[in-house]
Amino acid sequence: MRFTKLFLFFCIYAGILSAQKPIQTPLGFRSVAILKNKGLQFKDLNKNGKLDKYEDWRLPVDLRIQDLMSQMTLEEKVGFMLISTTRMKGDWSFQANAPKEEISSGFNEEDLVQNINMFSRKPLPNPILSAAGTTKAVNEIHQRHFILRANTSAKNIADWSNNLQELCEKSRLGIPAIVASNPRNHITIDASIGLSVGTTVFSRWPGELGLSAMNDYKLTRDFAEIASKEWRAVGLRKGYMYMADLATEPRWQRIEGTFGENADHVSNMIREIVLGFQGEKLNSSSVALTTKHFPGGGPQIKGQDSHFEWGKYAHYPGGNFEYHLKPFIAAVQAGTSAIMPYYSAPKDDKMEPVGFSYNKAIVKDLLKDKLGFKGIINSDTGPIDMMPWGVENLSIPQRYQKALEAGVDIFSGGADPALLLETVKKGLVTEARINESIYKLLKEKFDLGLFENPYVDAEAAVKLVGSAESQQKADLALRKSIVLLRNNSKLLPLKSKTKVYFESYYDNGRNTNPVSVIKPKENKWDLDFVDTRDEADIALLWLTPNIGSLFNNNGQEIELQLSKCKIDVAHVNETTYQIPTILVVNYSNPWVIDEIDNPNVHTLLATFGTTWEALLDILSGKMNPTGKMPFSTPRSRKAVVNNKSDLPGDLEPGYSLFKFGDGLSYQ
Repeated sequence: MRFTKLFLFFCIYAGILSAQKPIQTPLGFRSVAILKNKGLQFKDLNKNGKLDKYEDWRLPVDLRIQDLMSQMTLEEKVGFMLISTTRMKGDWSFQANAPKEEISSGFNEEDLVQNINMFSRKPLPNPILSAAGTTKAVNEIHQRHFILRANTSAKNIADWSNNLQELCEKSRLGIPAIVASNPRNHITIDASIGLSVGTTVFSRWPGELGLSAMNDYKLTRDFAEIASKEWRAVGLRKGYMYMADLATEPRWQRIEGTFGENADHVSNMIREIVLGFQGEKLNSSSVALTTKHFPGGGPQIKGQDSHFEWGKYAHYPGGNFEYHLKPFIAAVQAGTSAIMPYYSAPKDDKMEPVGFSYNKAIVKDLLKDKLGFKGIINSDTGPIDMMPWGVENLSIPQRYQKALEAGVDIFSGGADPALLLETVKKGLVTEARINESIYKLLKEKFDLGLFENPYVDAEAAVKLVGSAESQQKADLALRKSIVLLRNNSKLLPLKSKTKVYFESYYDNGRNTNPVSVIKPKENKWDLDFVDTRDEADIALLWLTPNIGSLFNNNGQEIELQLSKCKIDVAHVNETTYQIPTILVVNYSNPWVIDEIDNPNVHTLLATFGTTWEALLDILSGKMNPTGKMPFSTPRSRKAVVNNKSDLPGDLEPGYSLFKFGDGLSYQ
């Protein structure tokens, strides 16, 4: 008994000592002085020679934020509420006929304010994405939120990120930056700026629809955790992703970035993605996510997107608004750091017909008050001066006022804070309201540990990003994402020594010949790959329809029939009539395949961004197909035209050729 009491006393005493002597938090710094206090070290971020509360990592975050806010000027706060694209030296990807240079880790210091035509959104007047030279953005505009879109090496990104953080460290208050990016880990068709970075040095996974088609939440979590580590390694600490929108309108050109049409399944996907990237709560091992586009961008009228004036309305002809909220509720419950409203204005008598970033009933009343979201509201790129749907008659300061009253905390796409500052100085918005947003934006940075160490190890990043170990998991996902829809003639799995003519067909508008004949140099499948169809026992046609880039849209009717999506239908039909054919279609939208779906098409598969090696593993039987369709596919063009944009295909009578969840296996 005496021993037990002594042991308990020792434990309590040790706990008290531990509480009295915090363990030193690792610090990352380049130029600031280090302050010492009771044997511990702290960064003198504001260079005043004393330990301020916001510099003291032992204190609660709330106290640190309040102290830092009290030291920020109004100009610094307003600059803090902008997030804009920044460029690495040599990155000219925004400009037509730009010089070709190697991207490096330096800053591009050219002043680009109102000089970047990002989306070519005709006929919008002056379609500009604002940005600024990096040093000017940090020191003069007081920006600390940036979007990096450059596609370059892990070392370049890591070195550039460190250079940016060093620049911020030298500023008056030493507030670190946070760098966001669009997705970098997916095989995708439309890798336009603002949607996806496309093929990169990061581990290569299926497109978002492909992740969904795996029907494997554990592997989805693995993906998110692996991608999160890769992003953190290079200094990317915020994701402008993922899309919780539902693919209920088959013509919408952003379906490729969704997880499909079924709200419950998408909710599960979003939950795993958020928890995988962020953890149970934001911490120094998190990448903060911005879930988009509230309250769901899927139900666009005729699929036209609200980046454009002709697509500015969302509608709910099936009365299914609540269905589209489910994945966002899952994101809120999982703790997503930020949520992005879409540009769209609701065409619904029950809602104010203004863009969702301006819509108080949607953002404040629904998202914040009813659904309980406490995080950051991040506008999409450009609703103030490019896509001000429903508020076109308001002045810029009045638009800022309305968006802030709705609940927006940070504005994407601008690099000039002058008019936001004017909005406050004119009394349209109080500084107290500005402080509400600054508090949340600072909290994200404190929670991520950026005030203690915003720097990364560039050499370690090179080893970690796209590593063989990470790619091994990704390769499994690439295979699990493939869906077998028909195997009526039992051609699959292919028999040993079958002579296969393997043709990939993809017309991206730039290649002179859309046909690629694939003959693997290393034949791991015990198949004989031949040069021509005449030599073959079986033809394998892998079709990649192409609806065109979102940002090349000019308001024309969006067609999903393959002949309108750059597929040579006559060539496909000729093949299927002449030789047993395995038809594989890559889906970035729910295509209408009735032009090639003839009685000879006995074997049909769907892919959603994968590799031909993964496809051959499925076809040869090295791996059993287990994928399931993430959305329904329309039976005909008529089914598309008559669909109700807010309803999943499963709920539309006579709509589906294949339904959500369809998918066969060999066993």
